[in-house]
Amino acid sequence: MQQKIRFPSDGLMLSGILSMPGEPANDVPCTAHPIVVLLHGFGANKEDHVLAITHALLDKLGYATLRFDMRGCGESEGERARVLCEEQVRDTHNAVTWLLSRANIDASRIVVLGHSFGAAIAVYAAATDKRIAACVSSAGWGDGASKFREQHASPQAWAKFTSMMEEGRARSRAGEIMRVSRFDIVPIPQHMRAGLPPGAFLDFPYEVVESMFRFRPNDVVAQIAPRPLLLLHPSFDSVTPTTQSIELFRHAKMPVDLHLFAGIDHFIFDDENAMTFNLLRDWLAKNVAGQNETHQVLTSEGSGQ
Repeated sequence: MQQKIRFPSDGLMLSGILSMPGEPANDVPCTAHPIVVLLHGFGANKEDHVLAITHALLDKLGYATLRFDMRGCGESEGERARVLCEEQVRDTHNAVTWLLSRANIDASRIVVLGHSFGAAIAVYAAATDKRIAACVSSAGWGDGASKFREQHASPQAWAKFTSMMEEGRARSRAGEIMRVSRFDIVPIPQHMRAGLPPGAFLDFPYEVVESMFRFRPNDVVAQIAPRPLLLLHPSFDSVTPTTQSIELFRHAKMPVDLHLFAGIDHFIFDDENAMTFNLLRDWLAKNVAGQNETHQVLTSEGSGQ
């Protein structure tokens, strides 16, 4: 059912897990499956809890999945913790290229789904690669500069953040490497930090901050149309401001759906959040699965099998 794989990206080898429904992943089946490429969060890896439970849901629904470590993360090659947005977009494009070489993957039904940082990458990757058939963004963002301004909302917090950027830019010009705590980049409440996967990085080179600051999926999200886009976000998110998904929706073109969820904070794919799972199931059935597959998925789910 699952196979550890490696694929090339800009001269590096990236590590992933390919999961095929109901058959060994290293066999060539008689039919090609739709696949969802799952993109992990900021400085995380393919063992991210959000990816694990999303994979489990998709497997039950009959979708193949690919979870992989971005360059510099997990078991992939690359400088540790150098997680630049533009490079992660290329990693995603290169993952799609690798999938297109697989006989058991339906090339016309490749979906990208990302959470948080991975959601911003998913939107940008889908907008700039028409081989991607559909995109799902969970608690994502569309403008790095405005995201940071909302995340560091108080005058004191914003002064600290901008002072850090000034120092980082000065030291970069001098050829020095400055490391920055992940919590000084993206504040996360203490009680939510347990949601970080094992192996998640706790500090990053300063150039990561610059990459995030200038990254603007808002500028390209309209290019996803006429392919479908699903935006999911907590109605209150203490990590990524909800306004980020609302602005993505405003910049996008139809067909795009935006859903806000009350009573859950940031980690929207949670074992107890059946509403999110049901919505994703139905959206994929409508936009990705064929008519026969849609009937089978919904019938199987409804019968409790």
